[in-house]
Amino acid sequence: MALQPEQILEDNLVKQLISLGYKVAAITDEKSLLANLKHQLEKLNKLQIKLSDNEFKKILNALAKGSVFEKAKTLRDRLQINRDDGSALYIQFLADDWKKNQFQVTQQVTVEGRYQNRYDVTILVNGLPLVQIELKRRGLELKEAFNQINRYQRHSYWASYGLFQYVQTFVISNGVNTKYYANNKSQSFKQTFYWADEENNRYTELSKFAETFLQRQQLATLIQKYVVLSETDRILMVMRPYQIYATEAIVERV
Repeated sequence: MALQPEQILEDNLVKQLISLGYKVAAITDEKSLLANLKHQLEKLNKLQIKLSDNEFKKILNALAKGSVFEKAKTLRDRLQINRDDGSALYIQFLADDWKKNQFQVTQQVTVEGRYQNRYDVTILVNGLPLVQIELKRRGLELKEAFNQINRYQRHSYWASYGLFQYVQTFVISNGVNTKYYANNKSQSFKQTFYWADEENNRYTELSKFAETFLQRQQLATLIQKYVVLSETDRILMVMRPYQIYATEAIVERV
């Protein structure tokens, strides 16, 4: 059976991410997602003694709590749990130095919620899904990908431990046009943005977008510095390119 154009688009993106230093994660369902998360957290936190099932369950229970906004705070904080021997353990989910984070990519993760959903391409950082990419074949309206993500938010992102509610930014593309936006289910399609360089030249084509926006250092910086947690509205917002460049210029001048 011939590959559909959408599948080719997806496979090519994964190959490109591998060339940018991402590791492939063999994740197809919740069980493999959780097993990978446990392993990545052990690596990130340099644990000499691996997490027991009981200790990992404490972490999962903490990760499951709260809204998307509250989970974004959990992501940026350290979690204290008591180990089985009674000692305190502080778990970090994001490293300050981008090089210490582990970047993975996977395809077609299946999650059972109100309905069974399969997500196109997922970027995991230290085992948590932080970027979700929804692709549509060339010729289709970009808004179809946006609407698809809205359905996932209603149907399955909250399922089980709600790990897909840790997504910080969504990417939608039909190969020709590509946009990004924050994980805020109340926003409209008008709040999706094109990526651009400092001269405001847009990177609309998927491979050009991935080459810059999804480069590991750039992505880590975006998540840690330019995804804004609005305390007033308790939502996530992400800066547009010109806002990011302006902020960086001000910091450099200071």
